[in-house]
This record gives sequence, C-alpha cells and structure tokens, in this order.
Amino acid sequence: MSPEAFITGEAKRTIDERFRVTLPTEMAIAVTDHAGETILAKERRGCLSVWQAADWQKRLDDGVAVIKQKIQAGRMEHKWGEVQRLGRLLSTRTRTVKLANRSRLLIPEGYREFLEVEPNQDVMLIGAVICVEIWNPQAWLEILRQDMPEFGPLFQELAD
Repeated sequence: MSPEAFITGEAKRTIDERFRVTLPTEMAIAVTDHAGETILAKERRGCLSVWQAADWQKRLDDGVAVIKQKIQAGRMEHKWGEVQRLGRLLSTRTRTVKLANRSRLLIPEGYREFLEVEPNQDVMLIGAVICVEIWNPQAWLEILRQDMPEFGPLFQELAD
C-alpha cells in the first residue's frame, strides 16, 4: 500500500441479479491497478476483501519466500499438516478480477457462497485502511458489535 493510501469509509450497496456490486469511486481507485485488475480474497465467513494487486502479490511473495526457506532448511518437517492446510487455503483464497468501468465487481462463484448473500441483497463496503471489505450485513453487524468497544484502545496502541 502506498503511504498516501488510507482507505476508510462505509457504503451500502445492493448485489444485482448477476452478482455484481459497484464500489464507491474512491475505494475502486485505491484497489485497482492501471489495467483495472484487483485481487479478491476470502477473509472470514461473510466477508471478502479487495486489494491492490501489486500490494497483495508482494505480501504473498514475501511470505511464501520465508516458508520456502524454512522448508528447504528442514524446519517445517514437524509441521507438514499445517503446511498442507496453508497450501489448500492459498489455492482457494484469492482470485484476480477486473473491475468493469473501473468500479463494478463481479463476485465469482465460490466467493458468492462464502459471502452468503443472494442477488438483490445489500452488502456493506468498508474501507479497512489497506483494502476494501465486502460484508454480509449481518456478519458486519456482529463484528462491529464485537470490535467497536475496543476502538479507543486499538487506536491508541497503533498511534503510539
């Protein structure tokens, strides 16, 4: 993420009959490259995230490089189950997508089920500083109720 990018905001949108959602312009600009491509990731039940492709790829490449080094050094032999689990999650977690007209996202199969919304239902688009999250409204309300009481201490911890 570039230092000047700091994605915030909240918007309610409706998923259309073809499973498309339009991101607010400022959010779409923040997560799209010059070709209109972005990364769509499964975050948690009822939540997808949208990332700037180069930022996502750098994070992924850096992490995979460390894991490969540990495997080559023989430091992961006692963790093969976790390595396989990570591999499965990496295989299904993300997908490169292109935003139509620079702001309309088609949510692909496999991601629709994870988000748990049907056509013509609302979703919440949330600026999460380094990415944009797409939330099932019920899941968003649950996480908001859980996290909001910790806002002050979290802000203070990160700002110090």
